[in-house]
Amino acid sequence: MPYEGAIYRPPSEANSLILQVTVGCSHNRCTFCSMYKDKSFRMKSKEEIFDDIDTYTNDFYTKAFLADGDAMLLPTGLLIEIIRRIRAKMPKIKRIGIYAHANNLKTKSVEELKSLREEGLNIVYVGIESGSDKILEKINKGITSGEMEKELMKISESGIKLSIMIISGLGGKELTHEHAVESAKLLSRVKPKFLSLLTLMLEEGTQFYNDVKNNKVELLNPEEILLETKLLIENLELNNTIFRVNHASNYLSLEGVLNRDKERILEEINTAVRDKDYIPEYFRRL
Repeated sequence: MPYEGAIYRPPSEANSLILQVTVGCSHNRCTFCSMYKDKSFRMKSKEEIFDDIDTYTNDFYTKAFLADGDAMLLPTGLLIEIIRRIRAKMPKIKRIGIYAHANNLKTKSVEELKSLREEGLNIVYVGIESGSDKILEKINKGITSGEMEKELMKISESGIKLSIMIISGLGGKELTHEHAVESAKLLSRVKPKFLSLLTLMLEEGTQFYNDVKNNKVELLNPEEILLETKLLIENLELNNTIFRVNHASNYLSLEGVLNRDKERILEEINTAVRDKDYIPEYFRRL
C-alpha cells in the first residue's frame, strides 16, 4: 500500500493492517514532536481509502489500525463506512484501533462513539503526554488537562477501550514532580484500560531540542526518570488498568495491572535504582 510520508503506530499494532485515512496531524505544533513535519494535514477521500482497502485480497490480518495522528477527525459517517468496508473485505479482522488527538474527540458525541463501537471500533489511542497544565502549555499541546479529561471520559462512557500514553521526562528537572503528580491525578480520574509510558526523545529541528541545547530545559537522567515513574505510580488510583513500559525509549521494562501490581512494580523500580540496573543513556544525547 502506498503511504504518504512516514507512518507511525502504537507498539501493540505491530502486526496490524495500517490504513492511512488521514495524512499528518492537524495540530502539528507540539514543541517536542517531529513525527508529521514532513507532510501537510489532509483527510483522504472516501474513494482513496476504499481503493486502499480493496488492494488487500488476503486474509492474513486479524487487526487493523487507522492512521495518521488525526484519524478520529474524519466524519463519523465516513468512519463507519470505512469500518464496514474493512470488515466486509477482511472478515478475519477482529479488532480495529485508531489514533486521536484529544481535541479531535470534541468532534464526536458519546452517541457517535457508541455507534463506532457497535460497528467495530475497539480501541482509541491518545497521547496526552502529561496531566500538568503548565507542561501542556509549554509544549503547545493545544488543550488543557480539564478539557482532556472531559473528552477522554466520553471514550470510556462509549465502551471503547482507551489507551493513554504519557511521556516521561517531558517537564525536565524543573517540573518532574508536577508532571508525575498531575498526570497521576488525571489518570486516576479517567481510569484508562491501557496505560503506557514513553521516554522523551530529542528530535533535531524541534523547539524542544533547541530549548535543551540553549539550557532552557534540563533533561532528567535515567535514574531521575525512574524516580519520576515511581512518583507517578505511587499516586495512581486505578482499577484493572493494563500498564506497560516496554518501548525502545524506556530505561527499564515494567508491566502489570494497576493498582493490583503496584507494590511489585515499585519494588522493581527501587531495585533498579539501587543496583543501577537499567539501560544507560545514549540515545537522547545532543
